[in-house]
Amino acid sequence: MSWLFFMDESGHDHRNTPYEVNGGIAIHASKLWPFIQALQRLEVASFGDELANFGLEIKGCKLLDKDKFRFANQMPSMNDEERRKHASAFLNRSAAKQVPSRVQFTAYGQACLTMAQGIFQLLRDYDSVLFAAAIPRGVTKPIGYSTPEHLRKDHVFLFERFFYFLEMKKDHGLLVVDETEKSNDRQWVRRLQNYFAKTHTGRIRTQWIVPSPFFVSSEMAQPVQAADLCIYCVNWCFRLPSHGMDGITRPDIGSEFGSWLARLQFSGDCYKDGNVYHEYGIVYVPDPYTPR
Repeated sequence: MSWLFFMDESGHDHRNTPYEVNGGIAIHASKLWPFIQALQRLEVASFGDELANFGLEIKGCKLLDKDKFRFANQMPSMNDEERRKHASAFLNRSAAKQVPSRVQFTAYGQACLTMAQGIFQLLRDYDSVLFAAAIPRGVTKPIGYSTPEHLRKDHVFLFERFFYFLEMKKDHGLLVVDETEKSNDRQWVRRLQNYFAKTHTGRIRTQWIVPSPFFVSSEMAQPVQAADLCIYCVNWCFRLPSHGMDGITRPDIGSEFGSWLARLQFSGDCYKDGNVYHEYGIVYVPDPYTPR
C-alpha cells in the first residue's frame, strides 16, 4: 500500500496572503476511503446539505475569511440541529439571489468554523501528515537566472521531507495535485521530472516517491480541499521567526488552528551523509532561487 500526497497551493495570486505556500496532506491508501466518507458526513452535519449542490467547495479562504468569524460571533452558538436548519436556509436563499437573514448568516458562519474544526480532527483521526514549504510573497527570479527548467528550492525541500517520511514508513508515495492552467502544470511536471531523473539526489528519492503526479480538480477531490484548508492556515498563522518567517498573522486562525498544524506536521529523525537530523514537515525558504 502507498501514501497519497494531496497537494495544493496558497497565496500564488500574490494579493492578500503573506506568503506563497505549497504542500498538502499525506493519507495512507488504506484510510483514504473512510476519510472521504467521514468528510462527506461532516459536511452535511455542518451545513445541513452538500456544498456541491450549490456550486461550492471547501476552501480555506472561504471557510476562514474574516467575515465568517464575524458572522459566527454575532450571536450565541447554536445547537447542531438549529445551525444545520439555518445554514441550509442560507445556502438556498443565496442560490435564489435572496438576502439571508441575520440568524442565517450567523448559522452559516458557525457552520464554516465547525467544518474547518472537524476537518482537522478527521485528519488527526486518520493519521494524516502535513507537509508544506513557504516562500515570501511575490519573490522574483534574480536577474540572469539561467535554470528555468530546474525545480525550485521550496519544492525540493518539500519533497525531501516527504521522502524522509516515506523512508521511515518503508512505503511508497503518490502525488495528487490540484490542477491549474495546463501550460503551467506542464512546466511544473517538466521541472519535477528533470529533478527526479537528472539529479543524483532526485534519483535516490524515486526509491519511495513516484514522480509522475496525478492531476485532479479540487471540486471533485475532497482530500485536496482538506489540503487547501491546511495550507491556507500555514500561510496565515504558522511562523518560524528564528528562520526569518515573521510575516503578519491572523490571530483568529492562529488561536483556533495553529496547534493543529504543529500536531499534524511531519516530525522525525532523518539520515544524510552519515549524520542524523531532526526534520519537520513545514519549511520556510527565504530565497527559492539562489543556492546557499
